[in-house]
Amino acid sequence: MFINFSDIPGHQNLFLDYLYEFDNVEKYFRYNFRDTNSFSSLFQKISESERADKKSVVNAINQFYSAYKPSKKTKVNIELLGKDKTVAVVTGQQLGILGGPLYTFYKTITAIKLASSLKEKYDDYNFVPVFWLEGDDHDFEEVTELNLINQKNELQKFIYNDNKPEDFNRGNIGRLAFNEGIENFIQEVKSELRETEFSKNVFELFEDSYKSGNTFKKAFSDLIFNLFDEEGLIIFDPQQNEIKNLLKPIFKKELSNFEVHANEVVKISADLEEVYHSQVKVKPINLFYSENNGRYSIEPEDDLFRLKGKRQKFTLIELLDEIENYPDKFSANVLLRPITQDYLLPTGFYVAGPSEISYFAQVMPLYNKFGISEPVIYPRSSVTILEKNIKGVLEKYELNIEDIFVEEKLLNNRVLNQVADIRIDDLLHEYEHQIAKAMDNIKEKLFGIDPTLKDLSDKTYQKIKQGLDTLKSKAENAQERKHDVALRQIKKASISLYPNNNLQERELNWLYFANKYGMDIIKWIFDEVAINKFEHQVIEL
Repeated sequence: MFINFSDIPGHQNLFLDYLYEFDNVEKYFRYNFRDTNSFSSLFQKISESERADKKSVVNAINQFYSAYKPSKKTKVNIELLGKDKTVAVVTGQQLGILGGPLYTFYKTITAIKLASSLKEKYDDYNFVPVFWLEGDDHDFEEVTELNLINQKNELQKFIYNDNKPEDFNRGNIGRLAFNEGIENFIQEVKSELRETEFSKNVFELFEDSYKSGNTFKKAFSDLIFNLFDEEGLIIFDPQQNEIKNLLKPIFKKELSNFEVHANEVVKISADLEEVYHSQVKVKPINLFYSENNGRYSIEPEDDLFRLKGKRQKFTLIELLDEIENYPDKFSANVLLRPITQDYLLPTGFYVAGPSEISYFAQVMPLYNKFGISEPVIYPRSSVTILEKNIKGVLEKYELNIEDIFVEEKLLNNRVLNQVADIRIDDLLHEYEHQIAKAMDNIKEKLFGIDPTLKDLSDKTYQKIKQGLDTLKSKAENAQERKHDVALRQIKKASISLYPNNNLQERELNWLYFANKYGMDIIKWIFDEVAINKFEHQVIEL
């Protein structure tokens, strides 16, 4: 089953036009992802374009994999990255704890299946899926929270806490190590989930990685490796010293030409604001500098540069020297990151979610400034998993899954109107109308006796109306108590399908399904997910 994204609340117009009315947004993007006729010329362009030394990139990847035993398929794909006629299908994500929201896996699956599909159609080229570890990100809160449905069928948030002050600058998440609180976090998660025949194997997957002393990047990499290595997925770590060394030309060019680059992005962002929105706030310089475990935005100040939040200042020559000698101290922000990615890799496709598609509209002018080929921005698969018991609830109350995509109060009212003998809204609305009409007649006649009685009539009507409102509220509460079972069933369905008034894929962690149905759930999802429908997919479990 597929649902058009325009029928799901919360999606912005730029994303919807990108999917269904591309002519409206074509000036912001180099390629239409549906225009397969343009792909061959793109592949040729990628093969001929200049970028970072292929051999050095492959050597760095092999060094990363020295800590693993990759599958034969992954080894072949790594080797293919060093060849001329290889196109990378890239996706990436922050290092969310225990894998983060479900959409992380949907992005990964889309990249793997797209690479396979392209190989069948364009056998002159090789296509390899790559997962870019966004370890340079510094949003601690975003990667340390996850939501699961607990034993009481409640949506519960779990938070890993490192006991640092709220405003503490932890620097890049990828190099941040877990403290002993991670064991408590895992135990809390385990205790709140219903124990099943699969629980032991599922939690064993985490025990060697999510432990004190290990970094977020190591733990996340282990998880992705264990789940997708057999599919040939290449895990790419942009924080490696060898990779940072290759990025020196990009860092230097951004710093030396930041005014020109910023002006281009500001112009396109202003244009976007006229019709849509600009996803990312434009910064003067798209670079961060890391020092003493903190990560700081670089900002121009007169003829110098300073680190945001610090008094430290540099001249241009000093910062260029820092890049030359210590490139590992530098990292790209959200707008420059795609440039670094596509300078290092022969990226033909980037698999993106709705927000990423929006910010790529702002990024596109930078590709020309850096002389790098733009990739096709390919929408990731979007999925809701519909469990059998939840489907039964929908059928019982004659609901479609789209009916669930509303606020809980509206959904409850719909169900109550269906199961209740009396529709309170309709009943009271009818009598409210009659009372209002009667009071108008009374007021009109009393006015003829004494004009001062008009105000008293109005006050009397307001008291009656307040009494009716109180009666309505108490009647609704009584009706809810009477139909408590129905409302609890609907709440359970809502938590499963539309938790926190958001799509399941954006809120729930995969662990909920793995613990309930076993690790084979990943293979089942992999086989079920469609990558070429460009609508929200509902798959029944």
